[in-house]
Amino acid sequence: MVSKGLPRGFYKDPNCCPGEDGEQLGPKNAEASPCHLLRVRVIRARNLRQADILSQSDCFLTLWLPTASSVRFRTKTVQNSKDPVWNETFHFMVQCKVKNVLELGVYDEDIYQDEHLFTVCFDVAGLPLNESVLMSFNSDSKDQEELQLEFELQNSSSAPEILITNGVLLSRQVCCLEFEVEKKKAQKSNEGLSLMVKGSHEGHQEFNFGSNFCVRPTCQSTFHFVKYKHPTLDVKLPKKDLDYAFGRSSYNRKEGSLKVEINSIPRSMKIVLAENNGFALHVKTEDCQTGLDVRLGYDLCPQEKDFLHKRKNVVADALKKVLRLEKDLRDHEVPVVAIMTTGGSTRSLTALYGSLRGLQKLNLLDCATYITGLSGTTWTMANLYKDACWSKKDLNEQISEVKKHVTKSKLECFSMERLKYYNRQLQERKQEGQKTSGIDLWGLIIEYLLNDGKDNHKLSEQQQAVNEGQNPLPIYTAINVKEKYSTMDFKEWMEFSPYEVGILKYGAFVRTEDFGSEFFMGRLMKRLPETRICYLQGMWSSIFSLNLLYFWNTSHSSEDFWHKWTHNRIVDIDEEPHLPTRPHEQKTHLYTPAGPLSTAFRDVLTDRLSVAQYHNFMRGLQLDNSYLENNKFCRWKDTVLDSSSPNQLTQTEEYLSLVDTGFFINISCAPLLRQERKVDVIIHLNYSAGSQSMPLKQSCKYFAEQGIPFPKVVLNDDDKLLKECYLFEDAENTEAPILLFFPQVNDTFRYYKAPGVKRSESEMKDGDIDISSNSTPYSTYSLTFSKEEFDQLVELSEYNILNNQHKILQCLNRAVERKKVLMQ
Repeated sequence: MVSKGLPRGFYKDPNCCPGEDGEQLGPKNAEASPCHLLRVRVIRARNLRQADILSQSDCFLTLWLPTASSVRFRTKTVQNSKDPVWNETFHFMVQCKVKNVLELGVYDEDIYQDEHLFTVCFDVAGLPLNESVLMSFNSDSKDQEELQLEFELQNSSSAPEILITNGVLLSRQVCCLEFEVEKKKAQKSNEGLSLMVKGSHEGHQEFNFGSNFCVRPTCQSTFHFVKYKHPTLDVKLPKKDLDYAFGRSSYNRKEGSLKVEINSIPRSMKIVLAENNGFALHVKTEDCQTGLDVRLGYDLCPQEKDFLHKRKNVVADALKKVLRLEKDLRDHEVPVVAIMTTGGSTRSLTALYGSLRGLQKLNLLDCATYITGLSGTTWTMANLYKDACWSKKDLNEQISEVKKHVTKSKLECFSMERLKYYNRQLQERKQEGQKTSGIDLWGLIIEYLLNDGKDNHKLSEQQQAVNEGQNPLPIYTAINVKEKYSTMDFKEWMEFSPYEVGILKYGAFVRTEDFGSEFFMGRLMKRLPETRICYLQGMWSSIFSLNLLYFWNTSHSSEDFWHKWTHNRIVDIDEEPHLPTRPHEQKTHLYTPAGPLSTAFRDVLTDRLSVAQYHNFMRGLQLDNSYLENNKFCRWKDTVLDSSSPNQLTQTEEYLSLVDTGFFINISCAPLLRQERKVDVIIHLNYSAGSQSMPLKQSCKYFAEQGIPFPKVVLNDDDKLLKECYLFEDAENTEAPILLFFPQVNDTFRYYKAPGVKRSESEMKDGDIDISSNSTPYSTYSLTFSKEEFDQLVELSEYNILNNQHKILQCLNRAVERKKVLMQ
């Protein structure tokens, strides 16, 4: 556990402020911001609709402000009334720098299940300071439903809170409650203590006097919590009615429970909270270190910047040779070239080897700075980067090795010995603290498909292959999804490199070796062993994460039909009086849940067979009040919850839910379009099944909607008419990269065995490759190829590169010239 001092994973970031002894005290984006007291008086409601058949509703109201309290408050229930009067007051401590959206839910109380009528979401940023405001929310203009509340935002006497923010995510001050349970005498009873701090990282902990104390007379542990969220310690005591001695606490003798306001416990002072002849409970609170283990920032990490500096020299030398330049390129004239691949299971695994061998033969591998992948191409990349100098060596040896595995029988995958191995590995992973699923089993099957034995390789170990700039930097992609939402409605781009793992939209990154460990409010709480890469490969190519809406989207371009019949209704509403609009304030909106039939229908449509879940490194972090004004966030803001439901975004989740990027669009392009990477050329190697033009067209449409510079694409819909290579450039927008598109087609290869070398009559069969029909041997679901099929696909992919050398060189020349012009 991490409670104080610098955690082992703390970033040594140049943007941090050094202390007197050189120790980093915190980032330069740390700031002090006051908290305010929010008083909410729930007065009444009018004209509530009748939820019961024979009587009016029995209504109560809930108040949920997760940024200020971990408790969902509720009023009393008013029986059989359409105009209930509650007149109850609730208090919150709110941080004014945080996006605080108060959710006011109205429910009809029933015996079996309370019915949710509607919820009003109100941004408290619009409230004036030190002024009482009586407000009415009109939830339904037809029935004139209305909620009436009184708000008052007051200054607080507490000291300003130290915050760290990147303009989107915000980390607050964290404290730890250290407690020690001391056993005074032997007890045969199985009774013990149950301790809970709602909203803390640890949540709930139990100590059994019969087992916890069998070796040591004391047990110690810690709770980590946000200092200004009114945290309470709830203790469930042994059932015997003993004579306890308590300090500042509320003791319920009948229930044997103890409730303590943690902030009332003196700092750095150990006190006895409860004691009798059998045991004593000692507690102490401490402030935690302000430094973070999550990097909050949109800039590239220092390691990648160092890589780029070294790689630029390699690229400059390579470009001078292949372009036959007379002079050395200056730093600002060296374009950033990226190889972007698409998924396709074993087909893409095999084809990528051919494409890379073609680029190697043309001496173009050293011209690339990045290579990105998803699904099957991540299998190729993970294999390649086990060798620290793979791009400098003849790829034939690597291709021969993978050929052995692609063509071998897969029946051994399900032998009894192998199944026992899978079970042992999954149990070991679970014991390490990870959440296992069918995707992890798929990862173990991939391990068998690509290796002779256990593969202990880890992603962070690939740093050895890029630390000297000797190979392009590999970036693997996935998307984070949400339960009960389709990927069209909710998806967040994630990238995985040997240095960092992060979510593009939030500007939040962790060291690769720390991905999967437990975090809270940006601090590393519990380091778990780094995940073996086979499990990541299972997640990057998680074919089992599909749902029924995925099949709908493959044949339709819109989800409007499903939205109409299954979605909750969210509309903006007015409040009275109209408060002056303040910066960053969100409009008040009304949320009306769909009916039970629609909800059940939606659950069936959106339920995924299996999803890879990893501990959320953003857990506990909160949204900056101005997050919707941040250009970096808005660049990737594309989910239905980004603007309307900040309380439901990813920072509130315990786990990330990760799936193959292909469940949205079969591309790995997103990391290359981060402005900080300044990519000039994208070599798009497409290995998609079905339409070769569709993923690129979807990408163009998506990036245009996002306002992300990307060249306009015009392609024939008929794959039979597609050529081997296309060059696209947006001459009017120099921020858009030049795109070199290689669809997976068999065009001139059927007649030529090498560029300019025609096939003889007897060799024509070697060029007859079926890569697109329904009976193709290269189906996405085919894991085994014959030796002839493997060789043909590698040779086809290599040929398409070699046969278009002139277009690649044209593209690189154009990029160099464009760089020179831009710097004039």
